[in-house]
Amino acid sequence: MDGVREAAGAGAPTHVAIIMDGNGRWANARGLPRTAGHRQGAEAVRRSVEASIELGISYLTLYGFSVENWKRPATEIDDLMGLLRRYLQAELNRLHKENVRLRVIGDRTRLPKDVAQQIGDAETLTQAGHRLNLTIAISYGGRQDILAAARTLAKSVAAGQMDPDAIDEVTFSAALSTAGIPDPDMLIRTSGEQRISNFLLWQSAYSELVFFNKLWPDFSKEDLAEAVREFQKRDRRYGAAVGAK
Repeated sequence: MDGVREAAGAGAPTHVAIIMDGNGRWANARGLPRTAGHRQGAEAVRRSVEASIELGISYLTLYGFSVENWKRPATEIDDLMGLLRRYLQAELNRLHKENVRLRVIGDRTRLPKDVAQQIGDAETLTQAGHRLNLTIAISYGGRQDILAAARTLAKSVAAGQMDPDAIDEVTFSAALSTAGIPDPDMLIRTSGEQRISNFLLWQSAYSELVFFNKLWPDFSKEDLAEAVREFQKRDRRYGAAVGAK
């Protein structure tokens, strides 16, 4: 807890994105079913939300389920959808009480109808939250997000509603699923893997990358504070030369 307090305050990133990796390996290492790893991963989500508030982070985006994850066995997908249902039921009132705004990005058409309804209800209930903006990417892919934005803008151009020369980075960002959310200052991945796996490809162009060998279910508040301290040490130049003003 002391480490969390030390990292809080000036210099903390505004927006942290996390690729939550390692639930299955955590369970396999203990001879447990993968569902046990996902359940423990949900506890790590709770810790990360609490730590983000304590650290003064304004936006937290979590990669919960990718478009590629639909290729997993049907039984595991069913278990993950069940866990999502239970998370929303168990955490919604707490998020609302703590002034946390919940948003979900991704393709909801592939989700079970009751889960999509739960998500919509949760977003409505928490829309006034201002202490932390929590975004969960479910059935999400960065390439798919970019393609959807390109199609939206192309339709506007074809309809004569927009000049193609007027499309710039600001316009394009506004067409993405993360419109209104600042780009992540820092992107964290657990489990020792060092890739971003189709997550926030446009948005993370200038994100500081931090990798942990620790599996996601073991990710602690202190780990997030450690990542913040690492972020505070870095010199973010956005392509400018060293010493440039």
